[in-house]
Amino acid sequence: MTTSAQLSIVVPTFNETANIAVLVERLSDSLGPLNWEVIFVDDDSPDGTATEVRRLAREDGRIRCVQRIKRRGLSSACIEGMLASSAPYIAVMDADLQHDETLLPTMYSTLQDEALDIVVGSRYVAGGDASAFTDDRARKSELATRMSRMVVPESLQDPMSGFFMITRQAFESCMRNLSGIGFKILMDLFASAPEPLRFKELPFTFGQRFAGESKLDNQALWDYGMLLLDKLFGRFVPVRFVAFIMVGGIGVAVHMGLLTLFYQGMDYGFVTSQVGATLVAMTVNYVINNVITYRDLQLKGVDWLKGWFSFVLACSIGALANVGVAGYLFSQQTAWLLAGFAGIVVGAVWNYAITQLYTWHAQ
Repeated sequence: MTTSAQLSIVVPTFNETANIAVLVERLSDSLGPLNWEVIFVDDDSPDGTATEVRRLAREDGRIRCVQRIKRRGLSSACIEGMLASSAPYIAVMDADLQHDETLLPTMYSTLQDEALDIVVGSRYVAGGDASAFTDDRARKSELATRMSRMVVPESLQDPMSGFFMITRQAFESCMRNLSGIGFKILMDLFASAPEPLRFKELPFTFGQRFAGESKLDNQALWDYGMLLLDKLFGRFVPVRFVAFIMVGGIGVAVHMGLLTLFYQGMDYGFVTSQVGATLVAMTVNYVINNVITYRDLQLKGVDWLKGWFSFVLACSIGALANVGVAGYLFSQQTAWLLAGFAGIVVGAVWNYAITQLYTWHAQ
């Protein structure tokens, strides 16, 4: 009879082939006789990370692979890995070998021996070290930490840590409230807990990346902002709608600029100008939303073109409402600028609702 794992280590991956075998070897050396498993959650890496994990899994039953298709996101990957485990303790760490796997046994014994929900590997308590950060990343981390104070305890020194261990009971108390947005799953857990999590921070030295490239980019910073908004206001309005409206602001600028150009500068009729401006602004909004708002469902290649066609088709009612409302108001002697803006508002509501149903949601 096989003894079930007491500890599950969840490792989200994207293009980490060169790190997988090294990490498994280090885990084996550090955890010794403890019954453990490692669950790699891979977002369909083009470098064959999932293939490498499966190759190792055929040799070692403690290794598991969860491969996600047409989805991306570190936090959501961590959540799926945690849900796929059954161990009473769950650790989360990166695949790039910057987290100190030798700390895992201490995390495990600390959770067993003390009345805690979560143990955090911290770079900022006494004994911790984040000197491997570049100056730019250090500044971004400091800013993100300050912003996180709106939703996490002031006493948590390293809310940006991606290295922690949590009891299954604590995770299950949070899981239905998790946003799964972006890459800061620890902050999501603390902000989603129905009761304050009992925690302890243990120092570790943040290491240099072993292989591959960092995933921290401007999109990650956008996702972090969306996570904060969701934790603050998500109970009142969907965060995707907030992002959609923010992106829509760009579409408004494009729309009104083109409407001015066509109607005032090129002397086209108002309705013709409104139609042209609407079509171009719709395409601009599709492109930006595909990259930002729906990054986790981002369409590429042929799917991008299909998505554009479905977007235009699904939003046709909104576009007709846009032009119809604007044209009617203009015919009633409403100022052309106000009439155009009113059409945008009506179209935006339709576009968001139908987009959710027919463009990205069904992928």
